Amino acid sequence: MSKISLPEFADKVNRIMPLIAREFLKKQAQELFKGKITLSQLFILDYLYKEGYARMTDLAHFMEVSTAAMTGLVDRLVRDGYVYRIFEPRDRRIIKVGLTAKGNALVERIDQQKKHMIMEIFGRISQIERSQYLNILTHIYEILTKKKKP
Repeated sequence: MSKISLPEFADKVNRIMPLIAREFLKKQAQELFKGKITLSQLFILDYLYKEGYARMTDLAHFMEVSTAAMTGLVDRLVRDGYVYRIFEPRDRRIIKVGLTAKGNALVERIDQQKKHMIMEIFGRISQIERSQYLNILTHIYEILTKKKKP
């Protein structure tokens, strides 16, 4: 591959990343439609799958929305049987949310679909390229999540 300047690189990445994301999400959309959930709701379900349960305030912080907005999202997930609420006996203002068996099964099904899609795509490139790609993604994640020093 020929050398390109940083601005040229930025232009190319800026053009290709949305296309990749769109194609990946199009493949995901079919499963989301089957489950009748939104991408935001999937993020919540995935968070609960990994954490076990969470307080509403923690979910709102994770999703970077208000507690009121989170209440609306969780209301729909409760209505559809994917999550349940747990009220803290000593302080009913504290509300925790957990996955139901239906929610757990949906997350596992979508995770398996994502895994198969990733294997299908990355099975077409060499092991060396996969390793390089994973290293780059990991490094980008570290840059994005690194706290800036005051």
